Amino acid sequence: MTMVMEGKYIYCIIETNGKEERFGHLGIGGRGDELHTICFNNIAAVISNAPIKKYSVARENLIPHEQAVEVVMKSYTVLPVRFATIAENEEKVKRILEKEHRRFVDLLNYLEGKKELGLKAVFKEDVVYKEILANYDEIRMGKERIAKGQGREFALVAIGRQVEAALEQEKKKNVEYILGSLTPLAVEFRLNNTYGERMIVNAAFLVEETKEASFDQKVNEMVSKHSDKINFKYVGTVPPFNFVNIEINTGDY
Repeated sequence: MTMVMEGKYIYCIIETNGKEERFGHLGIGGRGDELHTICFNNIAAVISNAPIKKYSVARENLIPHEQAVEVVMKSYTVLPVRFATIAENEEKVKRILEKEHRRFVDLLNYLEGKKELGLKAVFKEDVVYKEILANYDEIRMGKERIAKGQGREFALVAIGRQVEAALEQEKKKNVEYILGSLTPLAVEFRLNNTYGERMIVNAAFLVEETKEASFDQKVNEMVSKHSDKINFKYVGTVPPFNFVNIEINTGDY
């Protein structure tokens, strides 16, 4: 039987006064390991005991990792550490904190007083295609020709391509509108991959807390103006995974 070694699974980095903190029995792996800090000077790693092994990128692992960071974020500015980062022991964790102290402090200072806010926007299927028919004459006339039985098979292929191009054009216009409205209120933004043909934007914004109310108001204005044709999903105050995801190669320390 192979013996599995125990290590220290690192979730995030925080600023601290040197006193050990505990955050509950939320450790990855389903064993109920407690989240706690390992400190060096004025920073700390939030860790739990965990087997040293390969953790698959699956919901049962990703969700505990993210939830742990979210719990810590309720009390601290956090630097998320990349999923499945495991040090062999407490001494290794302290060496990492010592060697990367300046970088971690600078990043914590940068993120202090800022929040990540997320916005997804998706065209409503029953509305967007009606609008395309109403606004794109060539597509509308092509549909009318098909209805009359004129060159049906060729016309269907051609119209399918035209609708696809029109949808991309509509998405582009709305991306410019959404980003143009929101990026002036953000320190940074990230565009993530969209999925499905009707998704317009999948974006994350790093926003100063002093501007969060203005950002909320701008999102609410967009929703009130365009909810007839676009579904908006607005997510507030999540860990800044899109802007900081510390990569630590534990073998280098």
